[in-house]
Amino acid sequence: MKSKLKLHGFNNLTKTLSFNIYDICYAETPEDQQAYVEYIDQEYDAERLTQILTDVVDIIGANILNIARQDYEPQGASVTILISEQPVTPTDSQIEESPGPLPETILAHLDKSHITVHTYPEIHPDDGIATFRVDIDVSTCGVISPLKALNYLIHQFDSDIVTVDYRVRGFTRDVEGRKHFIDHEINSIQNYLSDDTREAYQMTDVNVYQENLFHTKMLLKDFELENYLFGDATRTLSQEQRSKVEERLRHEMLEIFYARNMPR
Repeated sequence: MKSKLKLHGFNNLTKTLSFNIYDICYAETPEDQQAYVEYIDQEYDAERLTQILTDVVDIIGANILNIARQDYEPQGASVTILISEQPVTPTDSQIEESPGPLPETILAHLDKSHITVHTYPEIHPDDGIATFRVDIDVSTCGVISPLKALNYLIHQFDSDIVTVDYRVRGFTRDVEGRKHFIDHEINSIQNYLSDDTREAYQMTDVNVYQENLFHTKMLLKDFELENYLFGDATRTLSQEQRSKVEERLRHEMLEIFYARNMPR
């Protein structure tokens, strides 16, 4: 925080950053579809997700108390990390609500509350469209900010659609006994995104300022079809088929982005 409040005791505000991240792919045959699920389970298993969340802990400045993780059958994984306030005073850069680092520029260490991730691989029964969803919650108490993890997490996954919620709950008191329901200025989650992310995504906000609730939806503007084909489809599709697959992929993205079924 650039202007720090003089508080009476501990900062009791809870700040929560919640993600739904979607990665879309096309796998044409049942064999390719099964291979895709196995690939996702291997690429984003509990061990890999634990490493990602551990990096998040380092970014926001907290201490790990406990890690619980689980791979599921037939697919999916979950990780929960309990975090605590660090015993030393955080640096100004750790407690300031500002854009966090990209994956290649991580430095710091972390602590507080909890971080969770759950994965949901899913395949359309007829169209060959595979949708991989990741749900992530970063919840902190006190002065450290989960907003620091925003850019890192978006860059860690092949994010076609991202839904982000940020909410500040509870209150803290200053030395005069006055309640404060938020301890920093914010008018949009978009302000904390890196330049390359803002350029790559179509974004829309739904914010409830009086409730300290901020919501941003992000849809990738452009994509290269080659990056979305899995298995035999990478070499067997005709130009006409490729055009239809591209149309299906875009349709899937739009339905998820607008959260409703849409006619073709």
